[in-house]
Amino acid sequence: MTLRPHVLLCLFFLFVSGAVSQAATPKPNRQQIEQNTRLQIFLDNSDFGPGKIDGRQGEFTRKAVALYKESKGSTAAAPPNPKAPIDTTGLDLSGIAPVFISYTITPDDAANVGELPSGPAAQAKMKRLPYANLAEAIAEKFHCALAFLKELNPKGTEKLKVGDELTVPNVKPFELSAVKSLQTGSEAPALIANELGEEQASSTNALSTDSTTPNEPGISLHISVKEEILEVRANEKLVAAFPVTVGSKQTASPIGHWKVQAIAKLPNFRYDLKMLKEGERSSNFHLLPPGPNNPVGVIWIALNKKGIGIHGTEDPDSIGRNASHGCIRLANWDIVKLATMVKPGVLVTVE
Repeated sequence: MTLRPHVLLCLFFLFVSGAVSQAATPKPNRQQIEQNTRLQIFLDNSDFGPGKIDGRQGEFTRKAVALYKESKGSTAAAPPNPKAPIDTTGLDLSGIAPVFISYTITPDDAANVGELPSGPAAQAKMKRLPYANLAEAIAEKFHCALAFLKELNPKGTEKLKVGDELTVPNVKPFELSAVKSLQTGSEAPALIANELGEEQASSTNALSTDSTTPNEPGISLHISVKEEILEVRANEKLVAAFPVTVGSKQTASPIGHWKVQAIAKLPNFRYDLKMLKEGERSSNFHLLPPGPNNPVGVIWIALNKKGIGIHGTEDPDSIGRNASHGCIRLANWDIVKLATMVKPGVLVTVE
């Protein structure tokens, strides 16, 4: 096949423009990666989630800086160029040292890994939905992207075992084993997360409230569908913020004012495709067991709207990028933090 001259010219310009575009956003060097990671760890430890730690100045890192500064009484003006370096003036990052540490894989880490079949039908036959491999477990433990963990450990992360050492971000680790000892929620493994809400919220397996329960003093949650950010406020003062995934156009997150109805740990999940896609319950469903790879993660915070909750996820890479089925989705390490901040009765505004 012979290409016409004008087609060749178009292809040439497409190639050049693509090359220029890639050149405009070069991969950060080692020093920049360390600086960016230091900032992300600082934000994460301060309860202003930057999303998964990846050593880059991404969208949620920029939003977290602005929100952190707002919480301290200053306003961070957004730079005209979203690719411009983040202004860290006023942030004391000196306490984040070292930025990276060496971590030795433990038997407890290995205990959280196991068989993870694909598809809800096969998963429903399991007793738990664990991590598929040690790399996934360690990446979530240290709040980082799996690709970043591999970048930090170029010798490979595919065949890890107990006793192996890895370089990881020096962030406060997410301990899956500690979820059971949280002061909020339920330890009942039989609890079905998305059947908790409204009249079904009153359960012996979870903390619950009714419409007469007063709001938890001073605490409220504010979720921006547009910004994909959940803010925690105490007496209207911003004290924490986390990136979220919200519903799609077909299954939108419910706009309005709600209350936290109940909080459950390590819940089961009723996988009903018709309910997820159309909002109508069917008799064709699978009951998925608890675990970090459960679709709702390790925590379910039920709202007083049946089937709707704020919850974790089995895929932290999806936060802020893929639409949910109406619920509000956070990374597991963030939903565990949030669960310690709220109780039944806390007001939730989705706007």
